[in-house]
Amino acid sequence: MLLTISGSSCSGKTTAARACAGLPGLVVHDFDEIGVPSDADREWRQRSMEHWVRRALGYQESGLDVLLTGQSPLGEVLACPSAVDLDGIAACLLDVADDERLRRLDRRDPGKWPPDRTRSFIGWAAWHRGHAADPRHVPEAITTGGWPAMRWQRWSGWAGDDPRWIVTVVDTTGRTVRQTTADLRGWVAGARAGRLSLPGGWAVEVDTSTAQHPPS
Repeated sequence: MLLTISGSSCSGKTTAARACAGLPGLVVHDFDEIGVPSDADREWRQRSMEHWVRRALGYQESGLDVLLTGQSPLGEVLACPSAVDLDGIAACLLDVADDERLRRLDRRDPGKWPPDRTRSFIGWAAWHRGHAADPRHVPEAITTGGWPAMRWQRWSGWAGDDPRWIVTVVDTTGRTVRQTTADLRGWVAGARAGRLSLPGGWAVEVDTSTAQHPPS
């Protein structure tokens, strides 16, 4: 299984990874471990996501699950060419209030980001929230100018109430590291138990009029 934790900068993804490291049968990686080129763009991110999916397939053969932190939302994961070969996919959006995100950015990188760049962080966070709730939320933010090999048609016709669209949102605003850690470990356990994840065979059409969402 591939479990992904995404979110805009300073949502707490690194802390999330540390919280889950050491869980039995789980390998933790950060997307940027492969190196980020100076000209990294949307197409690079999507090609790199396919790289990580293939690495997850290698771990899968050894009976291991992969937890990956990064920027790629569920729509990019599902559209990766090799995603249909995974035994399961789970997506978590790690979020935080905008004012707290800006404070964290200033603490982490004092004076580094000009106002237009900080606005882009806030805008990307807002888009992530919309995407987590409904795949129809401004899909062109990831589909336009992306990697040509991506299979957007796999989910482009899905509605927000499609039972396959499962994104768990964990808001770290006002919560301690201990509380967030408990939230994330609970999500990992639920995903691995099949309650909060998309099982293999998800690309097969389902009757959404009778299907029900997994319990949250």
